[in-house]
Amino acid sequence: MSTSSDFEYRPSTGTGRIANFVDTRVGASAMVKEFGRKVFPDHWTFMFGEVALYSFVILLLSGTFLAFWFDPTMTSMEYKGNYVPMQGVEMSGAYASALNISFDIRGGLFLRQLHHWSALMFVMALSVHMLRVFFTGAFRRPRELNWVVGCVLFILAIVAGFSGYSLPDDVLSGNGLRIADAIAKSMPIVGTYISMFMFGGEFPGHAIIGRLYIVHVLIIPALILVMIVIHLFMVVVHKHTQYPGPGRTEDNVVGFPVGPIYAAKAGGFFFIVFGILAAIAGTTTINAIWNYGPYDPSPVQAGSQPDWYMGFSDGGLRLMPGNWPFSWEVSIFGLAVPLAILLPLIPMAGMFVVMFAWPWIERWVTRDDRVHNILDRPRNAPFRTAVGAAGITFYAVQMMAASGDLIATHFHMAVNDVIYWLRALYFLGPILAFIIVRRFCLSLQRKDREIVLHGRESGRIQALPHGEFVEVHEPLNEYKRYKLVDFQDRPVLPARANAKGKVTSTEKLRGRLSRLFFEDRVTPVTPAELEAAHGHGHDAEPVGVGAGSHQSELDK
Repeated sequence: MSTSSDFEYRPSTGTGRIANFVDTRVGASAMVKEFGRKVFPDHWTFMFGEVALYSFVILLLSGTFLAFWFDPTMTSMEYKGNYVPMQGVEMSGAYASALNISFDIRGGLFLRQLHHWSALMFVMALSVHMLRVFFTGAFRRPRELNWVVGCVLFILAIVAGFSGYSLPDDVLSGNGLRIADAIAKSMPIVGTYISMFMFGGEFPGHAIIGRLYIVHVLIIPALILVMIVIHLFMVVVHKHTQYPGPGRTEDNVVGFPVGPIYAAKAGGFFFIVFGILAAIAGTTTINAIWNYGPYDPSPVQAGSQPDWYMGFSDGGLRLMPGNWPFSWEVSIFGLAVPLAILLPLIPMAGMFVVMFAWPWIERWVTRDDRVHNILDRPRNAPFRTAVGAAGITFYAVQMMAASGDLIATHFHMAVNDVIYWLRALYFLGPILAFIIVRRFCLSLQRKDREIVLHGRESGRIQALPHGEFVEVHEPLNEYKRYKLVDFQDRPVLPARANAKGKVTSTEKLRGRLSRLFFEDRVTPVTPAELEAAHGHGHDAEPVGVGAGSHQSELDK
């Protein structure tokens, strides 16, 4: 005797039967039901992560096409392709295959340029996405590990870009490999061994292109895919962050579900990104390797420079003085250590270390161990925003130094003068950026206080009965007012004694850093201040006016 529990759904269409077969075997409907209801907030700054993801997908598709024809060999051969100026020239198989893709394979040049532009877009979008995460405090608990994943992704993107940039084996990429060889050899004791391992002997060797090819098409893409999966998994587990506003709390997410709204928007956005990159690749030439010729260790081209995200390494070396005021080469136990190459890279390595450790540094200084799903406005975290601006300036100065000779020729300046100015900015630029941006943030906070307390300037002048002229201020609506006052006040936390009554040196350092972080700050408007400014009576209810650190006062 059958019961209702014996009933099995049987679709009437072929597509339905296939879908039902898959669903009953893998449980797809349960997964779609679970993840399709995930809510994502709708804000334009969240799109940079999507641009990075879509650019990486385009990188994989275009790179797969290129891999069918690229020959990663350094075996010498005579070029016999369709590019007439190079016919009969001795070159490596890698350079010859790159020319073959560009001039003999239908659509090859377009795919090469699409691959290169997608790589630039990927690193750019990833960088802007990380800056958004940093400036808004999205790295705080419980997302510290996701921030580390982002930092690893950024380093992997740099390695992927450098390895792919070096594959054509032209003069320009060869100069970059020469710099990499010098950096490797500058490491004490192990530098020579690392260089020999990389190049398979003395530079340039006969193995580096093949090894970089495996790194570029297999190892790095696999690692990036793993990091992306971990990143998206953590986004799902921890929920998405959101900007402050009415109705948005630490326990909810206001936005659209993945299916069908967000999925449809994301699909359309992918084709927009693809179309823009395709338009750029089809109209704008990049990395015209046929202008440089095959790599020869003897020439060094003027005007050569790496892609922007690798500029810090080349720029740091260009900023380093030669033998003035003294020789930068020191001898340690009989081993020569060329500090002129190693020293410029140490501050950059230190910046990456601070990037990885920043969530724990800020957590230790603020003693803030709470869960944060609501983002900060950058102006409401002046010290963090100023530190980010200083880091960007430090990176940008070295990136500009990598183009110092081009700056000199384009603006008709002496190259030495350009380098002298950039050397000054190398030290003074981050300090000035920190001071200026911090003062800007504090000024914007004070302006927010003034607007909340007195309203927005309307530009209308009104004459009072006694002859005085005043400007009419328009009061803010509740939504705008909430946005301006909804942030946490972070006071200075002085050093405290431990259980034994002793103030340790570590705690003293934390207290000094807390004072540096929060000594200059602007507190949010309290409900009492707002009531006094607007002349409310004692019975007025300021409910919904304030938030953040004044929530307890509102509850009363």
